[in-house]
Amino acid sequence: MKEFTYTITDPVGIHARPAGLLVKAIKTLDSTVTIEKEGGQSASGSKLMALMSLGIKQGDRVIVRLEGDSEETDAAALEQFFHQHL
Repeated sequence: MKEFTYTITDPVGIHARPAGLLVKAIKTLDSTVTIEKEGGQSASGSKLMALMSLGIKQGDRVIVRLEGDSEETDAAALEQFFHQHL
């Protein structure tokens, strides 16, 4: 398992548009991705409504966990996505 922590910088957090982009990006990966709101709930990264139900706002820290054969490569790509879009 590979994981990283990221603090959300998007002014409105993970709302519909960025959540949709995130799910789309995750579905291209070979790894299984779980996103956890620090100190709270977690959701599958490939489930749009579950991800949005976490209520992640600007300033919230999330823990992103990846499991799979290419988790190292996928984690690097996903971390870059977070820096660019969230």
